Amino acid sequence: MSKYSYDYEETPAPKKSARLELWDILSIAVLLLTFCIGVYFVLIFLFPNSALNPLPPNPFDPLAPSTPTISPIQLEPTWTTTPLTLTTETPTLLPTFTLEPSATPFSLVPSTKTPTITATPKAPFSATVTYIDSTIIHPESACNWQGIYGTVLDVNNADMLFFTIRLTGFYNDKFVNQQTVSGMFPANGKSGYEFLLGPVPISSKGLLHLQLFDQAGLPLSDNISIDTFNDCSKNLALVRLKKKP
Repeated sequence: MSKYSYDYEETPAPKKSARLELWDILSIAVLLLTFCIGVYFVLIFLFPNSALNPLPPNPFDPLAPSTPTISPIQLEPTWTTTPLTLTTETPTLLPTFTLEPSATPFSLVPSTKTPTITATPKAPFSATVTYIDSTIIHPESACNWQGIYGTVLDVNNADMLFFTIRLTGFYNDKFVNQQTVSGMFPANGKSGYEFLLGPVPISSKGLLHLQLFDQAGLPLSDNISIDTFNDCSKNLALVRLKKKP
């Protein structure tokens, strides 16, 4: 047998007693308190007028006076609005500026000597105006027509095309400003031109003027005065423009 002997049998630990500690008791108390508070609020919600509610709603009193309502303020029947009158100030005019007297211009030409006016070159075209029956050019119109017809010729009586003829003035109390080109109405010549004035012949004296221009817009004739007549035998003014030799 060994000199040393060992006892391997362990001593059992003492058993703990089944008792509640302090924290367990406090937890149970908090749960019970929470449950009671919840039951309390449920009872107040279901029975708001019970004695448990420290702030019960006001009970309905049938004998209590009615709550006054606010009545809007109304104007009297005879009250009318007074329009606001705006006063406008009269502007004060600024003083006017007086111009200083200007110097009197003087002339180097003596008062006894009349300046010589430079002669204007003569127009290279002359005009011949005759008044005829319009049925010569427009036989279908009878007397229901009034206008101007003409041709443009050179010195050898050959037709000249694409020259501008302008008619201006007044006819039947209306302003007239028309233009055409020679050769547009070759009824009585290749260079024929025409202006329609109206469907009824009327009389006028020197209210219409006709003039010939070249392709550049320069005048080739004087301003030719045209008359009209309330006469079926003179309801067409025939204006022949011919270049001077």
